[in-house]
Amino acid sequence: MYALRRLVAAGALGAGALGCAVALLATSGWLISRASQQPPVLELAVAVTAVRAFGLGRGVLRYAERLVGHDATFRVLASLRSRVYARLERLGPAGLPAFRRGDLLARFVSDVDQIQDRYLRVRLPIAVAVVVGGLSVLGAGLLLPAAGAALAVALLVAGVVVPWLTVRTAARAERETVTDRAAMTAGVVELLQGAPELIAHGSAHGRLVALDALDRRLARAAARSAVAAGVGAGLTALATGGAVLAALAAGATAVDAGRLDPVLLAVVVLLPLAAFEAVTGLPAAAQSLVRVRESTARLNEVFAAEPPVAAGTGTPGSPFPLVLSGVSARWPGASRPALSDVDLRVEPGRRIAVVGASGAGKSTLAAVLVRFLDPSAGSFTLAGLPVDKLDPDAVRRLIGWCAQDAHLFDTSIRDNLRVARPAADEPELWAALAAARIDGWVRSLPDGLDTPVGERGAQVSGGQRQRLALARVVLAGFPVVVLDEPTANLDPVTADALARDLLAATEGRATVLITHRLAGCEQADEVVVLDAGRVVQRGTHEALLAVDGPYRNWWDRERRTDAWLSATGAPERVGD
Repeated sequence: MYALRRLVAAGALGAGALGCAVALLATSGWLISRASQQPPVLELAVAVTAVRAFGLGRGVLRYAERLVGHDATFRVLASLRSRVYARLERLGPAGLPAFRRGDLLARFVSDVDQIQDRYLRVRLPIAVAVVVGGLSVLGAGLLLPAAGAALAVALLVAGVVVPWLTVRTAARAERETVTDRAAMTAGVVELLQGAPELIAHGSAHGRLVALDALDRRLARAAARSAVAAGVGAGLTALATGGAVLAALAAGATAVDAGRLDPVLLAVVVLLPLAAFEAVTGLPAAAQSLVRVRESTARLNEVFAAEPPVAAGTGTPGSPFPLVLSGVSARWPGASRPALSDVDLRVEPGRRIAVVGASGAGKSTLAAVLVRFLDPSAGSFTLAGLPVDKLDPDAVRRLIGWCAQDAHLFDTSIRDNLRVARPAADEPELWAALAAARIDGWVRSLPDGLDTPVGERGAQVSGGQRQRLALARVVLAGFPVVVLDEPTANLDPVTADALARDLLAATEGRATVLITHRLAGCEQADEVVVLDAGRVVQRGTHEALLAVDGPYRNWWDRERRTDAWLSATGAPERVGD
């Protein structure tokens, strides 16, 4: 409501500024014509003062209109950007793969920025044109009806017909500009993110050629749009000239017939020149409207996307017992479930290891536990409350997640840890690092906690990144911790050591360890074996080794592989 009031005020100020411009030119014409008759100076005093007032008023009101209009628009954009971010948060991460990362960036930045044109370059100019154009026609009509009629026709041509023709000419180019710029952003982001692989495989040139072709297409669309804008400007100039000539002809005839004071002829002729300032920007406004509509449609696609989790309002006091009963789950757009008929019960301090090959459904189970994905069948409850009735953020304050590709921000170790708890003091940070068995390495660094880790943790190894992520989870103090493939992409020795350290760091908390290696499973209270999304075995480590089945076969195969690596002298701590 506040922004709406400011926009209305901006429209009034803009109309006032343009009205001053029209009044300035009309008064100046009258003043010059009357002064040529050499009347007493006092007869011109009011007109002289009015010229000064209109000249100052035009500048002051224009400045105020820009100030108020941009303030209101930026407030609208800030609110819209917050809404878009909140929607992306609701969609992520399960619902985001429907959009390319670069395309999401374009929607979040460029498309939201484009919405400002709806107010600054479309609605405000149209409102000002209607008000000032109408008053100008009324003023001209009072002086000379024929001139008023000619001005009305010319303004309608310049303010309605010309913008319509401009849009008809440039609509396709404007739409292509919006979509192609988004495609360009997406392509550049993918090129930069995949640059090492593209260069290593000699594929970078092909991507650059594709981006160059897209850039040329953008240039052609911009050229077509510029041609349309030029044609619109030319037609507006013709309409202005036509209105002036018509006013001149009508005024001269009226003066000859004695129906118009000769002094007012200059006012009748100059009035159209000032009035047309109100419609000069309307062809550009029409083009902006096409881009605004295209950007609005792209943003509406984000708002219309179905969130992968239901947004309840309840807040659980405790996550225990955490119970999955007959849970099945599928990812958005998937034709078959990634998880089928899974049962799980987590109690305080209980440790559960979930193992299985790639594609077995382990990460899907993790996504369900931290409410990135809702079950498509079965029930999931916390303390007896169905999770779809609970606020997803409230659930995530109780269930922490340490991902296999844990993200580190391009800042210091200190700031990365404080993502979990911004108010944490230094002793608490060191305690979390010690629990993750990485405090010694951090102390050895020249800058200690203030050491930058680089973009996505590029300046630390894989093992160090995982330990920092674990320290972050420890610092947050979640009652339940889900460790999702924390040892992925590490060598066996490093992976096994990290797995045991992870379980040691989460001692006393309910922990779900999801892993493709079996090291550390002997410390779990229960081991759940997944295959093709289904539970095929469950029990303690010792019980599963005592029977013939997938778990024992996997354990024996892993031990033979580790023995072979040790015998062949394979590197033992790559990435730690």
